[in-house]
Amino acid sequence: MGAEGQQSGQWADVTPDAARRLVTAAVEAFAERGYHATTTRDIAGRAGMSPAALYIHYKTKEELLYRISIVGHRLALDILRRARDSAGGPADRLSEAVRSFVRWHAEHHTTARVVQYELGALAEEHYAEIVALRRDTDAAVRAIVEDGVAAGEFDTPDVPGTTLAVLSLCIDVARWFNAEGKRTPDEVGELYADLALRMVGYAKK
Repeated sequence: MGAEGQQSGQWADVTPDAARRLVTAAVEAFAERGYHATTTRDIAGRAGMSPAALYIHYKTKEELLYRISIVGHRLALDILRRARDSAGGPADRLSEAVRSFVRWHAEHHTTARVVQYELGALAEEHYAEIVALRRDTDAAVRAIVEDGVAAGEFDTPDVPGTTLAVLSLCIDVARWFNAEGKRTPDEVGELYADLALRMVGYAKK
């Protein structure tokens, strides 16, 4: 298994152990090869299992992708909702939201890459469920920006567009982040938190 899958507790709720091993193997395979180029044999092999064993836990390859997507999106949404509901003014809450969201995408960039960029492979009903979670994600950040505008702390005439820009900036970290690179997840989070405040027109008082 990859270090990311072993070290994080993001799949702790996936049981039994064999099912969890298959999920972490699928994350690695999808991130490396893409969903469509990955076979169930690839996934089973990475998990040290036979292809037949995979079907005991997941009926299809798409079901594996759905499980990864739903867990990842729920984790990301929880991060943003905690920041939205935290103490402090809009600037503090937006900074925390972006800092935490970016850090998650950097620390779990392999998982995040699958979660954010393989949506098109989901079945229609699964896709609809994930899109609803993404709307909730947008709403959590938009609520903070709206609070900042109402309080006179933020100067942005287009709250929906700015919210989308902030989220897009954060999510893109999963595409380029390299654990061997010059910046740590915390450093990227701090940088992006500052950029987000600039994007909403925050002026320190």
